[in-house]
Amino acid sequence: MIRAKLHKIKQELDHTQIDNIRQHIHDEFQKQTLSTVIGKGERVAIAVGSRGINQIAEIVKSVVDEVQKAGAKPFIVPSMGSHGGATAEGQKEILENYGISEEKVNAPIVSSMETAHLGETESGIPVCIDKNANEADHIIVINRIKPHTEFKGSIESGLMKMMVIGLGKHKGALNAHNYAVKFGYEKTLTEIGKHIIDNANITFGVGIVENGYGATHTLRAIKGSDIYQKEKQILNIAQKTCPKLPFKSFDILIVDECGKEISGTGMDTKVIGRIMNIYEDELQEPKITRIILRSLTKKTHGNAVGVGLADFVTKNVYENINFEMTYINCLTAVAPEKARLPIVCPNDVEALKAAIGTCGPVDEENIKIVWIKNTSKLSEMYISDGLVNTAKENTRIQFVGEPETITFDDDGNLSRHFFE
Repeated sequence: MIRAKLHKIKQELDHTQIDNIRQHIHDEFQKQTLSTVIGKGERVAIAVGSRGINQIAEIVKSVVDEVQKAGAKPFIVPSMGSHGGATAEGQKEILENYGISEEKVNAPIVSSMETAHLGETESGIPVCIDKNANEADHIIVINRIKPHTEFKGSIESGLMKMMVIGLGKHKGALNAHNYAVKFGYEKTLTEIGKHIIDNANITFGVGIVENGYGATHTLRAIKGSDIYQKEKQILNIAQKTCPKLPFKSFDILIVDECGKEISGTGMDTKVIGRIMNIYEDELQEPKITRIILRSLTKKTHGNAVGVGLADFVTKNVYENINFEMTYINCLTAVAPEKARLPIVCPNDVEALKAAIGTCGPVDEENIKIVWIKNTSKLSEMYISDGLVNTAKENTRIQFVGEPETITFDDDGNLSRHFFE
């Protein structure tokens, strides 16, 4: 049925990384003189989100250790907006799935959806923050800084977003996304974030950048009052390290899996070239005609946000969707588009047939196909014959092994050995 061959390629990405996380965090907080800022016996809320950050459990434990060395009393606050089904239990479970349990980090997890009202911004946007965090003497916000999946700006996804949407819980996340429709995402995040810095007890931020392979590239402790300016600088680093597909346009992208730990939108929109929301312009590159999604990750717990970014999904995807969790997330993000259900195909063969049949007048032997594990794993991928010449022109791409014919198992699914 499909005569194209697959070629395994590797692309060279930024591989700079921090080897000793604990020592690095200790050194960073020494620079910020944490022990002179946080006093003995004071309660410190450590805000942790729902992203699949590499070494996040070790990072959190290291921050807890530094706070305890100062004689203070740290506790973990899940800071993930509406994720986990917008329930306290669901959000605590997400943290535990990342290895962040009370036993492992040696600090209690205080999970609640209650918020405190912090007034309004100059544009009249209501601001709220996790009630338990607000009642603590200090808040330390931990998050990865990276390009946002919904917009471009001087600040995107990072500490400011964590304060606004993560610490805002379901209510704050809904407010922020609704006002983003009116004011745009960057203005809304910036205005609310600055208001929180001015009116809440944000003492430190811990900004993380990952390299092209997902390892920790940069890790900075930042004073709360400096978060806005410092985050802009760190975002510049992140934009240079984040992985991208090495092709500007092609016919079909096959994605093995999507999930919340991979991207806030399940699949990174900046990777696939589709934003699909009502308050930002669409991306121009890469231009991908059809996208096939094969599965959801276990860690996403059925949250299929981003499924609407695909054109075709398999029955395997559909049967694992938790619609309630997905809809809560997408409605809170004012992005119902991300929950739209594409055409459901019984297996990979039928999905690929449908994709090829809707690509326009393409030659099956020269069709341009890219197959990836997910949008955060882009050091290795498979490409079809139609992209080989383009790949050979890229000095950062290396071909691995011999080309293989696309094969399917008895159920009509692609052979799974490729990414195992």
